[in-house]
Amino acid sequence: MQNSHQVSVAAEVANPRQLRPHLVILGAGASRAAFPTGDANGRALPVMQDFVETLSLERLLDDARILWRGVNFETIYSNLIGAKNHTSIRSALEKAVEDYFLDLDLPAYPTIYDEVLLSLRKKDVIATFNWDLFLIQAARRVGRVTKSLPYLLFLHGNVAHGFCAKDAVSGVRGAICSRCHRPFVPDRLLFPVETKDYSNDPAIAASWAALRRTLQDALFVTIFGYGAPQSDRDAVAFMADAWGAPKDRQFEQFEIVDIRPEKDLRNTWSPFIHTHHYECHAGWRDCFLANHPRRSVEAFVNQFIEAKFIENNPAPRARTLDDLFAWYGPLISAEAGA
Repeated sequence: MQNSHQVSVAAEVANPRQLRPHLVILGAGASRAAFPTGDANGRALPVMQDFVETLSLERLLDDARILWRGVNFETIYSNLIGAKNHTSIRSALEKAVEDYFLDLDLPAYPTIYDEVLLSLRKKDVIATFNWDLFLIQAARRVGRVTKSLPYLLFLHGNVAHGFCAKDAVSGVRGAICSRCHRPFVPDRLLFPVETKDYSNDPAIAASWAALRRTLQDALFVTIFGYGAPQSDRDAVAFMADAWGAPKDRQFEQFEIVDIRPEKDLRNTWSPFIHTHHYECHAGWRDCFLANHPRRSVEAFVNQFIEAKFIENNPAPRARTLDDLFAWYGPLISAEAGA
């Protein structure tokens, strides 16, 4: 017999509540973890430290006599801004980045991105720093089984995303605005490190404004594969300001999925953490969200606020999308009447 201080998996699945949002912030490490062997055609996912080699930009930079070894790619690009003799090389880099990411293709099998999307609901938000199109591609196929998808924010632009500044409408690159019927303008991807002023870019400014609102309201935040690099110091400061002082977030939880040591992660994210209200996990399947898909906030309230015993309910390692969708079916069905 279940006592009043215990919540079974069946009860967790059957009792969704409209509570505060769960925010997931994705960095390049998330794409690396989701696609360790590359895209559908084996093309690797770069991070800034190996960006030049992954995109085979060595010769282009060597011919222009630009030092790149051991240098963050965004710093390399930033150093080219304002240099008249580097206009052509800057344009070549922009095109190479866009072409590489546009050529990536989502594998046919279930991926971590499918699971992340299915683990969240319409009240929730995914904010990504990544340029790759996998999140949008995964959202399209996950949309076959649920219209209750989380809201997507592209903080550094995305090759598959477009925006209509006139009507402030987001959409898929290549589509048209539902209001003015003009094609969406593709996102800008590269900005100088020293002056990452997104306020002049309407698409990215809109994403950051939405992120501020979400951070203020979120009960649970999961950072997945985003290392808060020095090149993003202004972005991290923006997020910390939106989150507010840790002393005022005594009821919220912060979760970090990253392979770095916990001490380093604790130091990096200390402006967001109230005392012991955080968890660090080396992989996606270990995190709280993965173990309480579509009910993460409910499970958090049950365990940490109402002091109830709860059971984990992780999705199985499905071989096919149909198998994955079938497992999530009862969770999605229970939400229809909520």
